[in-house]
Amino acid sequence: MRNPFEYALIRAVPRVERGEQINVGVILYCQARDFLSARTHIDERRLRALSADVDVEQVAAALSGWDLTCAGGEHGGPAAAMRLGERFRWLTAPRSTLIQPGPVHTGLTSDPAADLDRLLILLVH
Repeated sequence: MRNPFEYALIRAVPRVERGEQINVGVILYCQARDFLSARTHIDERRLRALSADVDVEQVAAALSGWDLTCAGGEHGGPAAAMRLGERFRWLTAPRSTLIQPGPVHTGLTSDPAADLDRLLILLVH
């Protein structure tokens, strides 16, 4: 059985004033499967092409925060206590920071984790 899901790209914007970005991950939420997770990948060469002095460790730390928030628990910050759908909405809300979500898209899935991996390969790698 296939269930609807929502996903958004996670983008690194090393110089917000320029608006240049690269895809560094995907977040996927499937209410019917009680699933919320993010997968990330930083291509340091491409990131440095946008900003030679970008702090790659800072980007990695920010992405780690997304993972922790998706997982919930005490290390995920205040949003980690929210229900999965609320967390997804909070993470995908527009912001003007180093890490930004793209627009939310939809699809159908029978295996959210596999589709998340597929989207990471297709849209990020």
